[in-house]
Amino acid sequence: MKRLLSAMTLMAAVGVAQAQAQQHPPAAPSEQQAPQGAPEAGGLTWTSPAGWETQGARPMRVATYRIAPAKGDTDAAELAIFYFGAGQGGAVDANVKRWLGQFQKADGTPITEKDARSKKETVNGLAITTLDVKGTYTGGGPMMGPSTPKPGYRLLGAIAEGPEGPLFFKLTGPERTVASAEKGFRKLLESVKKK
Repeated sequence: MKRLLSAMTLMAAVGVAQAQAQQHPPAAPSEQQAPQGAPEAGGLTWTSPAGWETQGARPMRVATYRIAPAKGDTDAAELAIFYFGAGQGGAVDANVKRWLGQFQKADGTPITEKDARSKKETVNGLAITTLDVKGTYTGGGPMMGPSTPKPGYRLLGAIAEGPEGPLFFKLTGPERTVASAEKGFRKLLESVKKK
């Protein structure tokens, strides 16, 4: 009799747990809510642009956003945000040159600083260096770019010098799609501040 009561109690407990699970199922990984508050890394915070799709975790990145293709483009654009730690990631000028090195002209010759726009400015008390370059995107290694060159691409990059090291913002994609995201990218940069 005791065994029967124990078995019935166990079955009732399992039934209650199953009913609760059906009423409140756990969210799938892609549906889980992001933590409240602004994203942050390296002592800096920023506001994510509305309409940009947050992507899952990726190697070496603190955040990744997908920007839907503009009319006429088939590829989406992507904003990758990197933080490597205090004193890590290399000098600002070296990173600008590295990003330039990921692009070629239509004839296959390298893009130079003369072919791009670069600017140093202060935003919310932070030194920020920006880069705007167009051409054939060749990427930057096995995890950093396309497997085949992508003509007609554009990169909007920014390096924010934060209190715990630099934060790298790299938006790449087809020229039209990146152009459609340019205002959102600028708004994101203007939202970067010390936490």
